Amino acid sequence: MSQQPQSADPQQTFYERVGGHETFVRLVHEFYVGVANDQPLRDLYPEEDLGPAEERLRMFLEQYWGGPTTYSEQRGHPRLRMRHMPYAVTPDQRDRWLRHMNAAIDSLHLDPMDDHQMRAYMAHAAHFMVNADDA
Repeated sequence: MSQQPQSADPQQTFYERVGGHETFVRLVHEFYVGVANDQPLRDLYPEEDLGPAEERLRMFLEQYWGGPTTYSEQRGHPRLRMRHMPYAVTPDQRDRWLRHMNAAIDSLHLDPMDDHQMRAYMAHAAHFMVNADDA
């Protein structure tokens, strides 16, 4: 008897379907490799070490996509826009963020439907965070 593909289980979350924790660790790590070398975007991160930001983003994305609720347990409601208000997030920075996130998604080699769903969410979230004009 052959096994059904993972995506055939309607009870499976997106998080589980794309590979769980390890997939999100890879995604967020690849994203921050790009951020670290993009000074205008890096300037949005006040911490010298990007490790804590990497952990927060990974926990948020895992929770959003149906994984552990560690983010809310440790930090409360995400309130993404409120948490980012102290930083001037411009259209240029949004585009830089999306460029690095899309490159990180490329590295995952997801199923086309999952790839599309993840990119659509990231684009929506990035546009939502803009709170300043380009200088």
